[in-house]
Amino acid sequence: MCPGNNKGTIGQLHSNDECVSINEVLTRVGDKWSLQVISRLGEGTLRFTELKRSVDGISQRMLTLTLRQLERDGLVERTVYPSVPPKVEYTLSDFGRTILIPVTALANWALTYRLDIQAAREAFDTRQPEASAANKS
Repeated sequence: MCPGNNKGTIGQLHSNDECVSINEVLTRVGDKWSLQVISRLGEGTLRFTELKRSVDGISQRMLTLTLRQLERDGLVERTVYPSVPPKVEYTLSDFGRTILIPVTALANWALTYRLDIQAAREAFDTRQPEASAANKS
């Protein structure tokens, strides 16, 4: 955990430079579209249009940007075949496959605890009007 954010955490503290690096990586691979693209490519190689169809709600531009960033980070490999029209395929690199274990674990955790999170949100939301009324008194 990072200095200044260690209350109730277990493990070693990281330097500020390490925290910046950790945050940078988590921001990249933890965003909505990257997680979905990584998950889909974890199932096998896909062409751009196949990937776009399999990631619900993603625009062509957002998919292009996401794939570029994942390729830049070394997680995705892009292969262009010389044909007319050009055939382009995307696959996870060997390095990219290493992220499947934590991504899958996080997805499984979310599925396991989604009802608990929903119940906590509902309980929180029902308390909010009471808290607002108490603050106005």
